[in-house]
Amino acid sequence: MPRLKLINCLSGFKSANLMGTVSNDGIENVAIFSSVVHLGSNPPLLGCILRPHSVPRHTYENIRETEWYTINHVNTNIYEQAHQTSGNYRKEISEFDQAGLEAWYSKACAAPYVKESQIKIGIQPVEEHFIEANETMLLVGSIEEVWFPEHCREEDGFLNIEKAETVTISGLDAYHSTDRLSKLEYVRVDESMQREQ
Repeated sequence: MPRLKLINCLSGFKSANLMGTVSNDGIENVAIFSSVVHLGSNPPLLGCILRPHSVPRHTYENIRETEWYTINHVNTNIYEQAHQTSGNYRKEISEFDQAGLEAWYSKACAAPYVKESQIKIGIQPVEEHFIEANETMLLVGSIEEVWFPEHCREEDGFLNIEKAETVTISGLDAYHSTDRLSKLEYVRVDESMQREQ
């Protein structure tokens, strides 16, 4: 266990997100993920690593059934409830109920959002990539809609996630708030410096 905890810390701070899904039977599921990554802006894509399917994975099964899922930022007000979703519940038990979180639906997205989350993303799966080295899977999703408080968006389009009180994770179970050091300008290199010497 100490080795597992050490290895899980080595990549640094990770995103803290709740993934919301629902089965065809209407059973809502929400689970915490720290492996969501930006894959591209045009088209807008997010990736997420899913653990090996050696046991039932309700999140993945629901995504396969409905072709929708949501990514919801964990914030300072709900991080303890979010952590509660990491438990291994039976499929017929909704983690929304167990964690005391409320499901919310938009008109466009078939999967539930976490109402208490400030930043919510509706996603449809587009690709799956099996990773042989550890039998995990990279799930690639297309961003279909985004919900966030207007006061978090800056004039240049930058989304100030600190204003939404988004938290981050280190290791498996340590949650952190953040303090911005600075917002630096895009680095533009003179064309002459880009030529091969």
